[in-house]
Amino acid sequence: MSSSIPCHLPLVTIIGAGRVGSTLAQRIAEKNLADVVLLDIVEGMPQGLALDLMEARGIEIHNRQIIGTNNYADTAGSEIVVITAGLPRKPGMSRDDLLRTNAKIVVEAAKNAIAHSPNAIFIVVTNPLDVMTYLAWQATGLPRKRIMGMAGVLDSARFETFIALELGVLPADVKAMVLGSHGDLMVPLSRYATVNGIPITELLDAATIDRLVERTRNGGAEIVELIQTGGAFFAPASATSLMVESILLNQSRLLPIATYLQGEYGLNDVVIGVPCRLGCGGIESILELNLSDSEREALQTSAKSVRKNIERSQEILAAN
Repeated sequence: MSSSIPCHLPLVTIIGAGRVGSTLAQRIAEKNLADVVLLDIVEGMPQGLALDLMEARGIEIHNRQIIGTNNYADTAGSEIVVITAGLPRKPGMSRDDLLRTNAKIVVEAAKNAIAHSPNAIFIVVTNPLDVMTYLAWQATGLPRKRIMGMAGVLDSARFETFIALELGVLPADVKAMVLGSHGDLMVPLSRYATVNGIPITELLDAATIDRLVERTRNGGAEIVELIQTGGAFFAPASATSLMVESILLNQSRLLPIATYLQGEYGLNDVVIGVPCRLGCGGIESILELNLSDSEREALQTSAKSVRKNIERSQEILAAN
């Protein structure tokens, strides 16, 4: 009997073998989506994690290859490169506090990866995500459809979770969309949030919705404060895995993705989260929603904050 899994699967490289990167490797392998290269600068760590994941293959019933390495040459020919490398947040830190250190890490990772996989699609997960995606876009010289940031998928999932908990409904029945930057100025679109097609404005009062919106904006910080020694990694890995799946299986899913804008929503030369169709070529199209005046103003404010940090990052990189 022939297998439904092809003999050759695509290769996904994950740069950064921390909690997000290693959990993402597990998600991709156990979904049978691709073989995985897990790369990190710490000698032995990615190799050990890869061996641990390989030893679980018989139990999880898949035959994906997972390689751990410190050498970018082992990433050659990757269809997708995911950058998770960088310092995580600690209690009291904002994503923007990570700017100085992570800018250098992401630029170096992007340049090394593109040299070995010139046809790859890049997904950036490192914070501050919108700025890091912009820097990776600059460093690689890729067309915007092939480089993007994972933020809106995670933020939307958090919004959906909080709505589901409030109403006591199945999370899968809740659909929501969060635009803007991956930070305190993100823009959850309450009027687009539904439970099995019913707008949440029919199910919750305005004060409750405002409370859930605020919790969504602080969703990452809430987890950092609870864990103390690091940030979220299960949900970020799942969100990134969803994007990888949409690309590899050419699903053309409509997802909120951090992308470089060239006039859409009245914004130029900035990376920010907006609805995009994601398929095998990367970002196939950008959907411009009919935003209210307050939503559009909030998106503009979010973009101004990102642009300010982009300028700071350029100064930091130029000084080194």
